[in-house]
Amino acid sequence: MKKINFTIMLLITLFFISNQAKSQITLHEDAEVSLLTASPWNGAVYALFGHTAIYIHDDSTGVDAVFNYGYFDPTQPNFIYNFIRGKTDYILGVDFYDQFIAEYSYKGQKVTKQILNLSAAEKQQLYNALYINSLPENRGYRYNYFYDNCATRPRDMIEKYSKSQIIYPETSKEQTYRDLVHECLIDYPWFEFGIDLLIGSDADRIINVREKMFIPSYLMDSFEGALFQSNDSASNNLVGNTEILLEHNAERNNPGKKTFFTPLVAALFLLLLTIFVSINQIYKLNKSRIPRIFDTILFGIAGAAGTIIFVLMYFSEHPATNPNWNFAWLNIFALFAAILFWVKPAKNIVYFYHFINFVVLTLFLLSWWFLPQHLPYETILFSLCLWGRSGVNALLLNKKRRVNSRFTSSRYMKAGWGQ
Repeated sequence: MKKINFTIMLLITLFFISNQAKSQITLHEDAEVSLLTASPWNGAVYALFGHTAIYIHDDSTGVDAVFNYGYFDPTQPNFIYNFIRGKTDYILGVDFYDQFIAEYSYKGQKVTKQILNLSAAEKQQLYNALYINSLPENRGYRYNYFYDNCATRPRDMIEKYSKSQIIYPETSKEQTYRDLVHECLIDYPWFEFGIDLLIGSDADRIINVREKMFIPSYLMDSFEGALFQSNDSASNNLVGNTEILLEHNAERNNPGKKTFFTPLVAALFLLLLTIFVSINQIYKLNKSRIPRIFDTILFGIAGAAGTIIFVLMYFSEHPATNPNWNFAWLNIFALFAAILFWVKPAKNIVYFYHFINFVVLTLFLLSWWFLPQHLPYETILFSLCLWGRSGVNALLLNKKRRVNSRFTSSRYMKAGWGQ
């Protein structure tokens, strides 16, 4: 379905370009330029933040186009890998207005239109720039979820082709990038937890009103109270009229029932399971391989997550991923350790890994409240699982090493080699 929608959008864009290229379009002074803002949609992670587009309508010339910076092709080769590395290219597509409205109506999203108070010259310049930007050789751009996305691009274009400076109302609340992400994901605890693991301490700095506009709803609210500041100190509203085109349809678009199995519940369950496995191993209630299998799964998952964090920190163009203090408990070394658990000659390496990991996690847990990064409370519980397993394994492996050392020393003395 995504591939079909993307193909249809490309065909419409090509049709629009070929149509407009037949003659130089001069907009009538009564042409409307509007900002369209769509509410979040629960059908995909990227849609939970809402969407923004620029709509240009002119009855006299027949221009009726929605310029949409939110298109990407999920079928392109290595899409997931490139997305993790921050090398995802989005494009500017052009939709017919009726198609745009039909799509968002089908999804049950609320759509708000803000007609902008632009002069005829400003409308013309903006339209010309958008048309040139939509050409195949110009339409691509490197997506950046905080600084360059489907909301910031329309804002930048409108600012660029406005002769007067736009003054936005001051933000009334101190917020960070992470705070705004949490607002959008409040009904999706697993998405919120996952993103908290991936973005680092830079996402926790206080941001200004303009930086908040990476979220479409914040852009819409800022435009609603914005003013044009002219050289003669006169000011006019940026938005002339606001109209709700579509109301939210709760039957088609709602987050659904809240899940009981949240990250917190999962962390508590895993911690109890960790305690059970550790007690079983310490008191040798049975000689099964359950502890080793459990550790392989636990440290393997932690290592896999740590690998993603490592790539984001050092090989990604994404913002706010380095430094990331989650790397203290989710690190790439755990993945190698999970393999070595089954290699007998590597017992000493495994021992030193568990000992070092235990020390590092002890320091991490003790300093958790003082770290310059917001970490979910579930982090403590998940870290305790790794901390406990490393502590128990380091203790038992050290005990076995001492027993083996005494046994070897005893054999050495009995053989008379120590005389």
